[in-house]
Amino acid sequence: MIGVEGIRFGYQLHPLPPGRFGFRRWRYELWHGNTLHAAGWCTSRRAAERTLRRHATSVGHALFGLTPSPDAIAAGEGEIPLGASVRVEAGAVTLTLVPRPVEQELRAQIA
Repeated sequence: MIGVEGIRFGYQLHPLPPGRFGFRRWRYELWHGNTLHAAGWCTSRRAAERTLRRHATSVGHALFGLTPSPDAIAAGEGEIPLGASVRVEAGAVTLTLVPRPVEQELRAQIA
């Protein structure tokens, strides 16, 4: 099988303050350049990391018109240490998740 390498996604993963009901939430965002592909929140950090990696795997395959196999999606499982770049080898696609600084985004919106 031929593999595709070099896809780079930006991500944000950070805790949100407690909501009305007092439970913690984790916000995630998946970016490819200036395009937001996925955003949302989960009730645990582990669930947010899993969702972020699964979205990255799906989008990485879709960029080339491929459908990820269940094995490729399962390869997307794993931890994302806060502020770290992570390499994901998911089937025919290898991608890198790179943290996207919130401060740079805020400066760009103000300017």
